[in-house]
Amino acid sequence: MQIVLGIVILIIAYLIGSIPFGLIIVKLMTGQDVRKIESGRTGGTNAMRAAGLWVGVTTAILDGFKGAVSTWLAMWLVPDMTWIIVLAPVMAIIGHNYSIYLVQRDERGRLRLHGGAGGSTSVGGAFALYPPTFLFILPIAGFILYFVGYASVATMSAPLIATVIFVIMAWMGELPWAYVVYGILAELLLLYALRPNIKRLMNGTERLIGRRAKKRAEMARKTNDTGG
Repeated sequence: MQIVLGIVILIIAYLIGSIPFGLIIVKLMTGQDVRKIESGRTGGTNAMRAAGLWVGVTTAILDGFKGAVSTWLAMWLVPDMTWIIVLAPVMAIIGHNYSIYLVQRDERGRLRLHGGAGGSTSVGGAFALYPPTFLFILPIAGFILYFVGYASVATMSAPLIATVIFVIMAWMGELPWAYVVYGILAELLLLYALRPNIKRLMNGTERLIGRRAKKRAEMARKTNDTGG
């Protein structure tokens, strides 16, 4: 019976993760389909590009809650099943990245699931597993985003930071080693989702946001003005 309940929880976690908050909020605020803007993802960064900073922040927070709620649900219903507790936020990330609610056919007629990259959802899962992770992830990822300017790099850093914390706490005997597995799986899912971004990072064409984007735009304008 516990195994069946665990499977049901994982399915529910996937369905919770699949809720496309970015698509919904951008549609309500601007009437646009966020899947047709920039990266086409439904996460906070692309929602910000489509409808502004606060829409992006709201989307990121709600996406984070998807990971947290899925984890809390598992903790509540099966507190002794550590692996279900660990896999619930993983399923939420998969749902966020490949939403069952956003099924479309591509140009070849194949079914495709749309979604985001899973950064905020992975942070939400890590927070629910061990709340102090948020105190490290938020400032470090924020520092990377502000000074490096690449949202993809900040996103990829989140589960990596959580993994380091989980390793330290597990080594100290404060947390189960299974939490480390969550961090690794979350990182792998993000890396897979961000394959196009990684390619652009390698060839120097990745999108910049915020301060660094403005600086690059100013440099490009000055170059054009001087005929360089």
